[in-house]
Formats: sequence, structure tokens, C-alpha cells
Amino acid sequence: MKDAQFGELPFLKFDQGVVTCVYSPDGTSFTIALSDGNINVYSTSNWEVTWILRGHSRGVTSVSYSPNGDRIVSGSYDSTVRVWDVAAGDCLYIFIGHTREVYSVMYSPHGNLVASRHDDGTIRLWDLESGDYRSIISGFGSISDMAFSPTGDAIALSCGDCRVRLWDVASKGCRNILIGHTGGVSTIAYSAQGDLLISVDYRVVRVWEAETGTCRSIMKRDQQTVLSPKGNQVALYRMWSEEIELLDTETGAYIRKLGHSSILSVAYSPQGDQIVSGGRDKEVRVWDVETGECRQTMTGHTSYVNKVLYSPKGDYIASTSDNNTVRLWSVGSGSSRKISNHHSGGVMNLKYSPARSQVASCSMDSTIRLWDAVTGICSLALTGHSGCVNQVLYSPQEDQLASCSDDRTVRLWDVENGACLHILTGHNDIVNYVAFSPQGDQIASASWDMTVRLWNVGTGECQHILIGHSNGARIVTYSAQGNQVASSSVDGSVRLWDLESGDCQHTFTGHSNEIQRIVYSPNGSQIASASHDKTVRLWDVKTGVCTHIFIGHQSSVTRVVYSPRGHQVASAGYYDRTVRLWDIESGECHHTLVGHQQYIYAIAYSPGGDLIASYSDKGEARLWDIATGECIWNLDHDGWTPSTRNVLSHPFVWMSSDDESFFTGDGVGSVRRWDVVKEGDQYRVHMRWSSTNGQLTVEDACVQDVQGLNELNRRLLKQRGATGEPSVPLREAGKKVMTMTSVVSNLKSSSLNTEALNLPLTSPAISFTSHSEQLSKR
Repeated sequence: MKDAQFGELPFLKFDQGVVTCVYSPDGTSFTIALSDGNINVYSTSNWEVTWILRGHSRGVTSVSYSPNGDRIVSGSYDSTVRVWDVAAGDCLYIFIGHTREVYSVMYSPHGNLVASRHDDGTIRLWDLESGDYRSIISGFGSISDMAFSPTGDAIALSCGDCRVRLWDVASKGCRNILIGHTGGVSTIAYSAQGDLLISVDYRVVRVWEAETGTCRSIMKRDQQTVLSPKGNQVALYRMWSEEIELLDTETGAYIRKLGHSSILSVAYSPQGDQIVSGGRDKEVRVWDVETGECRQTMTGHTSYVNKVLYSPKGDYIASTSDNNTVRLWSVGSGSSRKISNHHSGGVMNLKYSPARSQVASCSMDSTIRLWDAVTGICSLALTGHSGCVNQVLYSPQEDQLASCSDDRTVRLWDVENGACLHILTGHNDIVNYVAFSPQGDQIASASWDMTVRLWNVGTGECQHILIGHSNGARIVTYSAQGNQVASSSVDGSVRLWDLESGDCQHTFTGHSNEIQRIVYSPNGSQIASASHDKTVRLWDVKTGVCTHIFIGHQSSVTRVVYSPRGHQVASAGYYDRTVRLWDIESGECHHTLVGHQQYIYAIAYSPGGDLIASYSDKGEARLWDIATGECIWNLDHDGWTPSTRNVLSHPFVWMSSDDESFFTGDGVGSVRRWDVVKEGDQYRVHMRWSSTNGQLTVEDACVQDVQGLNELNRRLLKQRGATGEPSVPLREAGKKVMTMTSVVSNLKSSSLNTEALNLPLTSPAISFTSHSEQLSKR
């Protein structure tokens, strides 16, 4: 195990709050400021504490390295600024002059000055040769941010009087005043070359030419702004939002969006080709700036990730969490660049292709993934959407995929190579649903913009815009004959549309609340609708008459499906956690299926029609016998993490009738296949395969006598629950050495008793960063 790479380093845990952390310019040192006033300095070669710098009497607010990395400056709530020697751990200077808290400190690019800022509008410049302050900058109201120019001859100040001031360090006067903001300027930053300056108020982001003071572009503001190292791009995001928006600083033009739920921190890599984000979902994600693809998802934090940053070379990431933890991650250029076997956001929808023996999944992470139904291998990751992908659908010929997204577009994909064939634009709000016509030559889409659009698959042109709903259109579906489209809306109505003329043929009204789902009967003569008004209604397609109203649910009915023979309708009550089976002739409820502990949001008949599956919004699955109404199997899935989208669309799909298997998706991005085996009168369900996020699982693994574990890997394994200590140092190892095989044999399986690690036992370099369990081979 001498060269083992786990993609993760041991984490650092503290009793006090972690205020901030920073790498030295050369990356050999790492400093963490704590709320008790102490500053911990680590060597990044072994992540051992080099110094604990004590002296501040109150919490540290800011730390910064000198340009050559030999000194650290710190500011504190105790109103002082301290300069520390990194090599000796000594305090070289204590700068006293501020009358209240020091909120930020920074070195000048030449390292001869330190700037310290207080929110009262005072900035002090300290001379590191004499130890005295050189000048005091004040008189401009509150100053919320400051930045040295790369040459060090100027300091940019973001002022509360809606202006940006450039302060000349040598002359101690204002060099230029940039006017244009209409609100207090909160954030300011220079580009790496120093030719551009970015300033932010509560409404807009402005890009200025630093030399002339000319405003080059104005962009909308999303509260938080991060400038790329080259200065050609800016990342905007709202705290706790679900997306990062990238804009061109030259033109202000939109580039793309990156999806990450509940964002709290964003940073560019030093090269500018990647972005790292951390958020409330406790994950750290690495994004490719060029493609928008999520390259790496790192899990392990047990609380919100509130700060992320790259090392100077871009090969490591540090992340801090609300529970006083700092985690350190390796940014791989090899395995992490391969297709991830895991969505980095909740699975929204699944579809199965019998002809290809393939499953398509779409996710909140803006991607679509294609899985081999037999092996569970992810063959393609389709990227291009800039928002949550709400639905994915195979064409009748199964050679194309259609997808719809929060980004207001519909995309058409080639299943064979993953190429995007068409981007269908025109909707001006989220697109909720898409449907292929039975012939596969047309796509219908439903949007929150209250319209349904019909698209030509060959050309990508919009053929009709169906207008009539008075609120968002939720669902759209074709009749079996393909001559009609039905749509449902939040306005409580169902509308039938003629495909040739685009005219509305019927409007079904009667529901007293929004409609969640509609579905045609197998023969196309009926439509069933499920509503928040707790009822299910059956409608005659020809006459528009409501033939049955099924009453019994005690809460919103969120799903309705016909049995394969069309003699029965199943409905799911979200809050009452029941599934009801209705006879379409008599209207009687044959069975009420009770047992779910979580809210139900997906139901599906097995292809043979003798079973029905129900799936909760938190991964709890159950199988029911249609004849008896008995639950024959259940899974209380624990792989869920909270999300701002607390309801998944339909993360469940059956395989074809000759193979009793089904697939599930969950809120952390996993896709699983389950096989249903009937043995006499009994059913048995087992998991065939599962995608995973690649998290290292070594709880109770025995590492006693393992050869070659370096200190970092030993600490990581111990933190993850491994037992024993390597007793033979590598340099003293004899012939009797414990092998990786013996370690793997001691690895404890996951909570499902199925997720042991897949390790290439003959390889000297072991990567734990991602894997997919091939349970069918075991």
C-alpha cells in the first residue's frame, strides 16, 4: 500500500469554531484561524501542526501570508494586528491603533506593507520595516472591502457612498473615483493582470478598466461574486441557492450555469479551468469550467460546507464545515476525470430501454446518465443543460432521448454517441414534462409559462404553441393513436388538443385544486387525473364527461396509473401514505395499501400486472401483491440527504415483462437495479447493482501488520473506522507481510451488506475515488 491514493486526506477537527483558512503561496504551509484567538499552522507534507500561534485575546477574524510565505499577518476582535514568523512561530510585531475590531488584513504584493481594515471606514497601512503605521485612510464612510493592485502601488476601496476609490500608496491620496453604483459597494477585486477591477453592490456587478476608470460591462448581481484568475469570467451565486452562473467579464454575456443545491462557497482553481463549490448538502463538488460538467463529488462532511479553497498548485482542496472541521481533498487528474459512476444531485427521473438493455437517469446535477441494465456501468454522461433536468424519455425507436430542464429548454440526444441533436428553445419558464408522439416524429413539452409546445423532431422547429391554461402546465401526454395531446395544469383543468390544428377540443373541469398527474388508459378511451383535492377522476375522451370520481384519500393524490390490462387504476396519496386500487367499471376501491412511513411519490405496476411498486420521496420502496393487497417486500432506504427539492419526480421504473426487475434512484444520486424472484408463493428481492459516490468505506477494516502505509493514509483509515496498527515499518519489513487481499477480507460491508470495495488487488496504486458495485458477479 505504499503508493495508495484515497482521494482524501485526514480531516482536522477542533473544539473551537473555524473562522478561516489559507494556503501559503508555495503550498507548503496551511493556516487555520480559530474563534478562540489561536492560529494553527500546518505543514502540508504530513499535515502535522508546526505551530500554534497564541497571543490574540479574542477571536481571529482574518489571516494572510506574506508573498514569500515566511510571515503571517492576523487581525482580531481584540483590535490588534499581529505579524508572525512562520519558521520560528514568534510574534514579530503587534500593531495597535484600531479602536475596535479588525475585520480584514492583507499583505501588499511586495510584502513591505500590511493593510488592516475596520468597518468604521478606517484602513491603516503598516510599515513592516519600522513597525509603525505609514498612513490612515478614512473619510469615505464605511469601507466594506479593500484590494491591493498586483503592482502594489494602489489600493481599491469599496465605499459605502456608492463609489469605488483607488488610493495611491505613495502619494497617500485618491488617484481615481469610479462612479456608477447606486448602492453601497460591498466587494471589490483586481484581475491577476491588474487591468480590470470588479466591484459589487446589492444590484449589479461592474467591470472597470483599472487604468482609465471606464466601466466596461454591467452584470446583474447574485449577492456573491468570484472573479476568475485570468479576469475573463465571473462566477455569481446566491447564498443557499441551487446554481452558479458564469458570465463573461468583457461583454457581461451569460456563459453557463452549474447546479449545486444550497451553495455557501465557491472558488476558482489557480488555472481557472475548474470551480469548486460547497454547500448545505455537505458536499464539495469540482466543476469543469469549459463544459459545466461535475468532475468530482467529495463527501464526508457531516455539516454544512461553508468555505472551499484550492491549494496554490490546484492539486488539493480544503473545505471547512459548521461543525469545526477542516477536510482536505486530492484533486485527481486521472480517475476523477473519468465518467463518474454517480450523479452529484438527486435522481429526478428514470427510463428503461428494452432494445438497448439500458437505463437513462436525469438529475438535479444538470446531467443525464446512461447505464447498462445488466452490469450497472455508466456508458455516457450527457451534459449541456444548465439547470435541474426534470424528465428524460426514450423515443419509440429508442435511438433518441428527449430531456427537459429548469433552464427552460428541451434537448434531443443521440443515444448511441451522446451528441445533442437539437436544443429546443422558446419556453420562458421551467419545462416540467416532455412526451414523444407514438410515431416518434414529434415532441410535446409542458412549461410553467402556461403553454404546451409541439416540436418537429427532425428539424427542431416549434410547430404549435398551445395556449389556454391559466396557470403552469405540469404534464403533457399523447394518446395511443397519436392524434391528440392531453395536458394538465395547476389551474385544475385537463385540456385535449388536436395535433393538426392546435385547437383545444375539450376542457375537463371539476377538480377544485391543481392536477398532479394525468394518464391515458391503455386503449386510449379514458384519461385518469389525480389532484391536490384528494380525488381521482376518470374522463371519457370522446365526450369529455367525468365517468367516475374516486374518493377516499385523506390528502393530495400525487400519482395515478392504469394497470397493464386497463381494468384497474392505482393512486397514491402523498401525505396519507397509502396506495389505493380502484375498479374502473364499478368505481370501488379493491385494496388500500398501508405501510409506508414516508410520503409516497411514485407508483408503478409490474409489466405483468400482478405486482405494484410504491416509492417514497426518501427512498422507501415497497412491493405489493395486487390480488391480496399484501406487502411482499420493503426497503427502508437510508441513502437520502436533505435537498431543497424535497420531492423527486419519479425515481422508479420497471424492466420489460420477461425480466421482473426494477430500478430506483435516490436523493444522493445513486441508481440501483433490483431483481424480483418468485419462489412458489413467495417473492424474494435482491439488489443486482448500485452506482455509488465512491466514498471510502473501511469501518472495522483491520490494518494490523499492513506494510507500507504512510502516516497520512494511516490517519485517514483510522478516522474512517479501521482497526489495528501497522506493526512493521516499511523499511524494516521482512518476508511476512500482510497483503491487500487480507485487508479487503476484513472490510465491513455497507448498511445494505453489499457495498464492499472493488480493489485491483494486483495493482500497487489503489484508488478509492470512485467505483460501481457489480453485485451480479459475486
